[in-house]
Amino acid sequence: MPLTDSDIQPPGSPTIRTIAMPADTNPAGDIFGGWLMSQMDLAAGSVAALTARGRSATIAVEGMKFHRPVKVGDEVSLYAEIVHIGRTSMRIHVEAWRRERHRDDSQQVTEATFTFVALDENGAARAVLGG
Repeated sequence: MPLTDSDIQPPGSPTIRTIAMPADTNPAGDIFGGWLMSQMDLAAGSVAALTARGRSATIAVEGMKFHRPVKVGDEVSLYAEIVHIGRTSMRIHVEAWRRERHRDDSQQVTEATFTFVALDENGAARAVLGG
């Protein structure tokens, strides 16, 4: 079976790596999409804070796609990268990948683009760079 774009893991180390636990499941036994989205937001937020050199906040999420379910015990790796920096905002694409703990291969499970705004000490938008 030929590889598709969703079978090729992003290069480098993940921004966050975590384990899906039983408390994070829905009644069907799969991991809640909301839990996965919060992990993605944490990964994007880490990149945003480092890029903005300070506080930032999520203002939008676009293109959320769930490709496959995540199961209890799966290792979830989140890869986040900046795709655009504006004056006060940053767009960060995040991919989530699952790996069964006893296997080597991974599968992409989710992706989305998060928009963050850099904030000053009063919570107002500020310049991302040099701010």
